[in-house]
Amino acid sequence: MNTIVNDTADRAANSPATATVRNPATAGNAPKKPGFWSKLGAAFAMFRNKKSITGLSILGFFVLVAIFADVLAPYSPTKVDNTARFQPPSAQHWLGTTHIGEDVLSQVIHGTRGVIVVGFLAAFIATIIAIIVGVLSGYLRGWRSEGLSALTNVFLVIPGIPLIIIVASMFEDPPLILIAGVLGLIGWAWGARVLRAQTMSLRSRDFVQAARANGEPLRRIITVEMLPNLMALIAASFVGTVTAAIIGLTTLSYIGIIPVTTYNWGTILNWASAQGAFRQGQWWWFLPPGLCIAAIGVALSLINFGIDEYVNPRLRSAGERARAMKKKGMNVNDTVTVVRTNTKTQENA
Repeated sequence: MNTIVNDTADRAANSPATATVRNPATAGNAPKKPGFWSKLGAAFAMFRNKKSITGLSILGFFVLVAIFADVLAPYSPTKVDNTARFQPPSAQHWLGTTHIGEDVLSQVIHGTRGVIVVGFLAAFIATIIAIIVGVLSGYLRGWRSEGLSALTNVFLVIPGIPLIIIVASMFEDPPLILIAGVLGLIGWAWGARVLRAQTMSLRSRDFVQAARANGEPLRRIITVEMLPNLMALIAASFVGTVTAAIIGLTTLSYIGIIPVTTYNWGTILNWASAQGAFRQGQWWWFLPPGLCIAAIGVALSLINFGIDEYVNPRLRSAGERARAMKKKGMNVNDTVTVVRTNTKTQENA
């Protein structure tokens, strides 16, 4: 019901009579501006497709194995059984034993912890640096932007593997945290370049200009207005850095740069190669860690594909169209479009 309020008592004597119409039902129901948490929730919608969910499930399995490695491993990774050397898989040793009787399954389980720790820690360090350098260089102007961009270009051309070899040679037993730190410090540049380009596009948008006109501080413009719109690129950069860090760790361990006393999947492959497991066909020693590397690579690739499908409008529309065709019972791979006609119309014709 509309309420008409006559304001003749407040108007001047020679002014025309006016009336104000108010609707109590709609009063106070103005649309609210989405807050930070709602923007953040919408930004993580990229993980709701099937590819991302499958990849996150596989990755979550390895994370749980790394957390509960001491509980899941049937033996200590260094426990020696002199009566079971080069033993194939059996009831006592599900993945067989090594040349001195160590349980391969226990080594693979404990090696998962090193892979996950280095991968995620290196990705966290690289992503934080990429966000700071990339967003600031994209938002700022002048010599500050050019200086940060030049710093990014320098780190793009730094060779990673030789640097890690030099750093590892300075320590008798370099800890995994040090390896993760070096991998993170040399792996942030690509993500910073992508974030800089996207931030330069966002800084001219209306909502950023409005926040700047309202006198909002720089930290609020970046954290509230920009970061939620950059979450897809940040997540893709994080996933890519995890993949690169895991490959770098296993590669360095396999070639012997990282001491073999530090268990991960690469050191297991190093021991298997050194003892001739590849030549003698002792597949239970080298195949499980190789499959684990492949599985976690597939998981991270699926997550990345899911993010790309969400970010890229063409991929997103193609995926939605394919799902709609499957619901209607149509084959997605058909090159001929199926036209459904009304049978009654055909009979009348």
